[in-house]
Amino acid sequence: MAAQQGDERAIALLVSGSHAHVRRFARTLCSTPEDAEDAAQEALVVLYRKIGTLRVTAALASWLFQIVRRECVRRMRLSLRVHTANAAVEQSAEDAALMRMEMERIVASISALPPDQRAAVVLRDVHGLSGGATADALGLSRAAMKSRLHRGREALHERLEETPTGTDEGARRIER
Repeated sequence: MAAQQGDERAIALLVSGSHAHVRRFARTLCSTPEDAEDAAQEALVVLYRKIGTLRVTAALASWLFQIVRRECVRRMRLSLRVHTANAAVEQSAEDAALMRMEMERIVASISALPPDQRAAVVLRDVHGLSGGATADALGLSRAAMKSRLHRGREALHERLEETPTGTDEGARRIER
């Protein structure tokens, strides 16, 4: 592939041809249109910079969509931090600390899920996509998506049951 060997024109054609697909995929994953556009741009910048390192051209779409997925998750985490910080202004310092601990516990539990289950849970439960949109974004049948979502929710539930809640931990600290 000429783009892999540094042909500027081939890279420009590849980037312009991929932009619509990458942006559409980002819109299904990211929580805001601005985040989706930024995630798509980031993926195309990475494509432009690292196209020469890609070994198999058939993996290009998968590689791009993985970059978009990671960027959307990164932006979601950043958004949660900002939201938590804004909520802390309205709450007491103690309530804010407990809320932050609980949020960190939930994010850590979601992050610990296997990637296929995590993607299904984030798209469906965090971003609120429909079952069909989630299945399409993941490239799965609805039945396969439902199976991953169910396994992910079960694993998340078990993990959250195993780890102490922020309020319980906070209450223990206060009592000491």
